[in-house]
Amino acid sequence: MTTPQRLLVIDDHPLFRKAVLQLVHMTGDFEVVGEASSGPEGLELARALQPDMILLDLNMKEMNGIEVLKVIKGWGLDVRVVMLTVSDETGDLVAALRAGADGYLLKEMEPEDLLAKLKEAAAGQVTLTERLTRLLAHSLREDTLPRDPKQAGLTEQEARILDLIAQGKSNKLIARELNISDGTVKVHVKHLLRKLNLRSRVEAAVWAVEKKRG
Repeated sequence: MTTPQRLLVIDDHPLFRKAVLQLVHMTGDFEVVGEASSGPEGLELARALQPDMILLDLNMKEMNGIEVLKVIKGWGLDVRVVMLTVSDETGDLVAALRAGADGYLLKEMEPEDLLAKLKEAAAGQVTLTERLTRLLAHSLREDTLPRDPKQAGLTEQEARILDLIAQGKSNKLIARELNISDGTVKVHVKHLLRKLNLRSRVEAAVWAVEKKRG
């Protein structure tokens, strides 16, 4: 990345915020432009600073991370929101992804692994740790889901877009590759999620990868 990603950290643990600051100072890829100790404060800073990426804790006293995430996504800001939490509960993971999280990472990660995942998110990819990907894949193995894209009734274009989502590409990158507008990609994604009986692009990506593995 040529210009540093402007980063906002929302977490109610001062020591953890300090650790993140120290971590990102190890690389020129990120610049912390603000830090908040609560959900409401984080929302104020998000609106004022318009950062490129937000690292958001899940369990906070005043307002939890899912609530904060829903508000931010409701604003329609061009910002990547990555949950950074201690919780590896499948329910929390699914709830965050369905609320629009662009990634879900665990605080227990090694610093270098965390930086690598943040770079993935900055590049437009949806990022999860391998263990969480397995948890999500397991939760998606339900009889209510179609067996394959053909059974789901996906059009050729929708199947193509699903494949690109599975590669971790953002709507902007997909639009560029298929020579269509961002808005058209969003419409296709909405339709294919409905056909697959899924509620987030991350679930769709994991489902598609699982189906390819057979």
